[in-house]
Amino acid sequence: MISLLVKEKLYINEVVLGTGFGIIIGPYAANVFTPREWGPLENTITLEVMRVVLATGLFAVGVELPCAYMKEHAKSLLIVVVPTMAFGWVVVAGVIQTLFPELNYISSLCIAACLTPTDPVTCAAITRGKFATKHVPVNIRRILSAESAANDGLAYPFLAISIYLTVETSVRTALGKWFLVGWLYQVILGTVLGAVLGLLFSKLMKLSHNKGFIDRESYVAQYLALSIFTIGIASTIGADDLLAAFAAGSAISWDGHFNVQTEDDTFSSVIDYVLNCGCFIYIGAWLPFDAYSSSEYGITPWKLVLLMIAILVLRRIPPLLALYKFVPEIASWKEALFSGHFGPMGVSAVFVSSLALTRLPTPEHPPANQAQYLAATIQPIVSFVVLGSIIVHGLSIPFFSIGRGVHSRTTSLTMTWTNRNRVTAPDWVIWARRAPDIVESSADEDVERGSTKIPKDSDESAVGIPDTPVVAVTFEDVPGDIESVVTRRGKDVSSPELVQVEAVNNHAGPANLDNGASDDNQIKNARFPSAQ
Repeated sequence: MISLLVKEKLYINEVVLGTGFGIIIGPYAANVFTPREWGPLENTITLEVMRVVLATGLFAVGVELPCAYMKEHAKSLLIVVVPTMAFGWVVVAGVIQTLFPELNYISSLCIAACLTPTDPVTCAAITRGKFATKHVPVNIRRILSAESAANDGLAYPFLAISIYLTVETSVRTALGKWFLVGWLYQVILGTVLGAVLGLLFSKLMKLSHNKGFIDRESYVAQYLALSIFTIGIASTIGADDLLAAFAAGSAISWDGHFNVQTEDDTFSSVIDYVLNCGCFIYIGAWLPFDAYSSSEYGITPWKLVLLMIAILVLRRIPPLLALYKFVPEIASWKEALFSGHFGPMGVSAVFVSSLALTRLPTPEHPPANQAQYLAATIQPIVSFVVLGSIIVHGLSIPFFSIGRGVHSRTTSLTMTWTNRNRVTAPDWVIWARRAPDIVESSADEDVERGSTKIPKDSDESAVGIPDTPVVAVTFEDVPGDIESVVTRRGKDVSSPELVQVEAVNNHAGPANLDNGASDDNQIKNARFPSAQ
């Protein structure tokens, strides 16, 4: 009932709200929803819930990236993903061992592997909001989305080497299994399997579409069905199902046909949104608050807080500041600092920690060896960092919005209209989908609530569907008023026509919206007189 206020005025997303609601209904408050009391199957259920949500999110990232994005930006992604993950993995493991000396460095590497990947679900919820679309360059948002999807699947090798070194008695055996199973079988096979399935279904759906065997609704249904089908096959044969889902999403939209058929659709966005909300409600109720103070394992709240601070500072920021000059998408050290900060940990960390427990022995009380000690401490440490990341990264946008003054006035704006019949999407869809950027207009208050219908009694036509073809619209500031004077010229109109517009632009100097950077400026309201 107050979602529009919370999201558009306070900039609080479903990650924070869902987690908070899960804590309220969980065992430490209302005691209505208690996942940790489900017995021996609790970890399996948690693992599979996280798997489905992650796969859907990764498939969505792959689909909604531009055509052939992974090929064109492969070098940048390689630089951003591999060194950043390796640096964070090693450094965070050192911090964990320092704070929890009962864990050896190998066990610390296993916990660090859970915290290394950037969570694509949390990242998408942050980077697709209104504040991000207005203030974060589109290249940064795309590279962060692609990176979060790629390094999620690459967490498998980091976890595998740690697990093998922990449970195997021979280092040679552990390294051999890590290379053959962790890299060749899981990563390489998973990526190839996902890409092949994506390309195969892309060809089949295009053939069915050309023959009239498939309609738009069926395309939309594939959005969810293909992601689950891909992870089902990959999980059955033991391959990297997360990389397979991302590769399938990238491959199925490689030529842009799938994107065209599902463009401006909201069903997939609603499904994604519902899954994300449900997942973070689950995480909120799953958090083991009583385990954050366990003296028998050396876990205390102040140690966990120090670990959280160290991870925020050391995990991503140093390597990105050092390497951003080799990444064309990151133009300055400020953008590198922003990219380093927005590396949230959430669903992926819970998933990897749950996966690790399936490969570790059941801990005794007290633990008999290092493997049991690791099994007893991995989820308390990981879950606290996840909670801290949700709070810090989820509330970063509201704090940034206060500092930047989102509703500052427009000083100068020049714009070229290229799409006369562009349909305005409801604001809730922007939060629920990772879709191409939209220049929004609010010709009517109902548009924000999901209606794009213009009242019949209106004597004006909304922006985007002017009566005459528009070549350019020039906005000039009028001191002392929020409205600006607009000069509109049509193709065959010799004299300009003045209309009024209300606009927001937080960038100094003129801005051209014809370059695809519609995220930098937003037209709030523009009205053209109807033709007489």
